[in-house]
Amino acid sequence: MRCDARLADLTTLGVGGPVDRLVEVTTAAELVAAVREADEAGRPLLVLGGGSNLVAPDTGWPGDVVAVRTAGVARAGDSLEVQAGVAWDDLVAATVAHRLAGVEALSGIPGSTGATPVQNVGAYGQEVAQTITAVRVWDRAEKAERTLTPAECGFAYRESRLKREPGRFVVLSVTFALEPSERSRPVTYAELANRLGIEIGQTAPLDDVRAAVLHLRRGKGMVLDPADPDSRSAGSFFTNPVVPAARAVEGCPSWPAGDGRVKLSAAWLVQSAGFGRGTRDGRVGTSSRHSLALTTEPGASAAELLAYADRIATAVRDRFGVDLAMEPTTLSPDRVTPRPGAVPPPR
Repeated sequence: MRCDARLADLTTLGVGGPVDRLVEVTTAAELVAAVREADEAGRPLLVLGGGSNLVAPDTGWPGDVVAVRTAGVARAGDSLEVQAGVAWDDLVAATVAHRLAGVEALSGIPGSTGATPVQNVGAYGQEVAQTITAVRVWDRAEKAERTLTPAECGFAYRESRLKREPGRFVVLSVTFALEPSERSRPVTYAELANRLGIEIGQTAPLDDVRAAVLHLRRGKGMVLDPADPDSRSAGSFFTNPVVPAARAVEGCPSWPAGDGRVKLSAAWLVQSAGFGRGTRDGRVGTSSRHSLALTTEPGASAAELLAYADRIATAVRDRFGVDLAMEPTTLSPDRVTPRPGAVPPPR
């Protein structure tokens, strides 16, 4: 246990104040024990993975931060049970190396495996919900270990029951069913297909897909690199808004989203509202390579970042009548509470 840690040092955005107690756990049993101890003592609890999806408060965290460092992958046939603390991109690299298809287009995404079902992490036409078969959790409300089926997880676009019931479930492990194959799942994302030189719906060698995705993500500053200031971010800061087709914005790229709705390009909306690549305000701003990634400079505060994000959202709403939703978890002092369900588990 440490009492000298700061959230800024535990998150990719590099903002956030001191924490009362930092507890690092390396096994699922230790994770459950740390959560139970905090709950039974009535201390505020924050479960933290890679810190890549969190805007932490400048005031810090007056309670326990449990850093999940669990490791291990158990294979049974084509299924992998992965401990929550395994770095996500390390897992993707291993699946490609072992010729298991299903998550190759999710290469380069930062954070831990345990966070992926919370957000239903997705990119380049794939989502983890397409391959997840079980999520083993500690249920803080029931004080019991449970295994959730995909139906019980309630997956949706960047959504899940784990996110909708924030703080209740602590992910212990995630099980994925993958496909033994030298080639990828059919590529459904135009930008990736173009990079690979194939048609939509075709497949490509797994290594080629991973390399293409990493190339595209690096070009947008979305692969973590300490030497790259554009990667000091939480990835996409806003989700692509889903609206009724009748409310589609003229000129804005869009994709069918079912039930008479379309998904709009948040990046286009942000740029068209006056916040193009490299737009800065002091120590915060948009990435020089992707308008959807907000970046910070050393010394930036969460207050600065959130004020800038609010300016963007207001400009988009005023110009296009579309509301943007932030993708990262945002903690604020009024949400500091020991109750299960108070705080979402960030990446």
